[in-house]
Amino acid sequence: YDVVPGEFQTIDRPDILIFEGINVLQPGKLPKDGKIVPFLSDFFDFAIYIDAEEELIHQWYIARFMRLRETAFRDPDSFFHRYSQLSQAAARAIAEGLWANINLKNLRENILPTRARADLILRKGAN
Repeated sequence: YDVVPGEFQTIDRPDILIFEGINVLQPGKLPKDGKIVPFLSDFFDFAIYIDAEEELIHQWYIARFMRLRETAFRDPDSFFHRYSQLSQAAARAIAEGLWANINLKNLRENILPTRARADLILRKGAN
């Protein structure tokens, strides 16, 4: 996506509108007063969840981190630039730590539980 300050685009009743993201099927927290609050997914006619084995997701994360280390992380203005300066082994160790402590936890606690809210679950293989 591209966020341009002050610019907006109106989408007026398309036949198909695709929302993509890890949070679109998550229900929000209900307010303490018990009032009904609409969630984004309440407005979906059909939801698709793309699933994969946890180990494959882990492998993809590490490979992506290592690829970004050679590309986008090289930008001195990037928040992640510091990772481009590490040795291959040190970068892999950091990636494994980020996976175990942040991404895996997020997958298990926030993403996988939304799978049941999908109308269709597609299983992605290694390729």
